[in-house]
Amino acid sequence: MATIASSETDQAAQKAGGGRGFGVPLRFVSYLQAAPLFLILGFFFLLPIAMIGVVSFWDYDFAGLYPAFLTTNYTDTLGSWVTWKTYLNTLKFTAIVWALTLVIGFWVAYFLAFHIRRTSTQMILFLVCTVPFMTSNIIRMISWIPVLGRNGLVNSTLIQMGLIPKPIEWLLYSDFAVVLAMVHLYTLFMVTPIFNTLMRIDRSLFEAARDAGASGWQVLWNVVIPLAKPGMAIGTIFVVTLVMADFSTVQVMSGGQSASIALMMKNQMSLLQYPAAAANAVVLLILVLLMVSAILRIVDIRKEL
Repeated sequence: MATIASSETDQAAQKAGGGRGFGVPLRFVSYLQAAPLFLILGFFFLLPIAMIGVVSFWDYDFAGLYPAFLTTNYTDTLGSWVTWKTYLNTLKFTAIVWALTLVIGFWVAYFLAFHIRRTSTQMILFLVCTVPFMTSNIIRMISWIPVLGRNGLVNSTLIQMGLIPKPIEWLLYSDFAVVLAMVHLYTLFMVTPIFNTLMRIDRSLFEAARDAGASGWQVLWNVVIPLAKPGMAIGTIFVVTLVMADFSTVQVMSGGQSASIALMMKNQMSLLQYPAAAANAVVLLILVLLMVSAILRIVDIRKEL
């Protein structure tokens, strides 16, 4: 009885004190807990973006940068047909790579999730998929050059088999090579979230669908794919943002014959045109955010986070 009375007294005292614990209002405790994360994100994420936005309005010449508030960088960026063509080329790469990685990533994840029974085997095969990602992106990208080159493995094999009379020129230093390298680099970013989503699906749903007379393809289309949409959306966000920001793959694998917005910004920075590059970065950021927002409006990914 004494313990119960003491507990009731403490609760009454806490209410009388306005919900204070150790002299600190409880409503501020959550803010104090979130403060370290807010400071880290603010310093390493929000502040650099804000600085890019500020610099995008500055003036510049070959000698230096001059703080100002000019819209010239944006008018030059959005008023040039070369810039619009580069944006369209970037979107083309993004759409093709996204489609290919989605198809490949879904079927790889589907095979690992539903055709491999033992969990240990699933993990081993998944780790095998990640082995190439233990090396640098540059090394994995350059490794395609001796394979696709004029005297590379593919052309030499096809000529020896008598299938082609001379080497195929467009295998390397072309848009095909760019797309192939990007698919190789970014497919795992699609496989991982889809695999995670598929592993959470209740297997009894498949049995119920089959008991209702559904075929294998109907189960896939009406059960698996709808439930896998959150993983597809997360993978799409990863792939889209990575492709839009990639410049090294476009530069190396196209042999300088193609362009992207990230490569344009890299060239502008090499010429010390930082405000122009910052303006392009702001436009690209807005474009990516619009694409991500559209994805989030179509698919609810909160269950996967």
